Amino acid sequence: MEALKTAPLRLQARGLCYSYPDGTYALKGIDIDIYEGDFIGFLGANGSGKTTLLKALDGIIKNIKGTVTLDGANIKTLSARDIYRKVGLVFQNPDDQLFASTVFDDVAFGPLNMGFDEEDVKRRVQEALKEVEMEHMAGRPIHNLSYGQKKRVCIAGLLAMGQEILLLDEPTAGLDPSGEYKMMGLLTRLNRECKVTIVMATHSVDLIPLFLDRLYILSNGTILKGGAPEEIFTTPEDMKDVRLRLPQVAELIYALKHEDNLPFSRVPLTVGEARREILNMVKKGDL
Repeated sequence: MEALKTAPLRLQARGLCYSYPDGTYALKGIDIDIYEGDFIGFLGANGSGKTTLLKALDGIIKNIKGTVTLDGANIKTLSARDIYRKVGLVFQNPDDQLFASTVFDDVAFGPLNMGFDEEDVKRRVQEALKEVEMEHMAGRPIHNLSYGQKKRVCIAGLLAMGQEILLLDEPTAGLDPSGEYKMMGLLTRLNRECKVTIVMATHSVDLIPLFLDRLYILSNGTILKGGAPEEIFTTPEDMKDVRLRLPQVAELIYALKHEDNLPFSRVPLTVGEARREILNMVKKGDL
């Protein structure tokens, strides 16, 4: 059972159901609570409903059954401007989101359309680009950016509008290992230092234990279970049932414990945790 939350409830979904025109259900009775300061993930294989859930939380899907509330207000009763002042979605492919000729122009588009004056827009763009470590590239043409830089510009565009809740669809997709860690480091900093609530859809099981506070497993449009990563990643069999796997370190330690009978007290999820477990066993003379 999750600890009682004391932070304000920002987004809440109750009984979300959505089906495609062919009758296939993408969401089946989703209930979720997202609190201020959360850093959570929806983990699932392709087709599990992750992207559809993010779009529902962002108010993009209109003909959905159930309710989504943003700061207590039914999202269906809010204007697009009311929603986008607080919450925004970063698409998996940044090229689906970027359209202006330069970084500055793209990040400025949202604040301009929200009615901010020129000086306020300039300030917002500069601050947002600084937060994603792209302030030195304000004048750079979009087409000259790397894939990871484009994703950062997408995030800056939302931050410039003052959004406090970021929904990200596979933010590490298409990035090399170094880019993955840089992106997750950026999101962690935004969450901890800038107090941005982060909700991401992902199937990257190896990064999750390092960064996310809470995790929900999605399969066939339903949430199977939720909790801290160490509560979710239990056995390889459970992960195979939802077409996923344990983090690689956990896979190794699980095999050593259950197939080679090494006395691990727990199944660690990261290299650092595994190292501490092994050193502890060496000190005790168990190896």
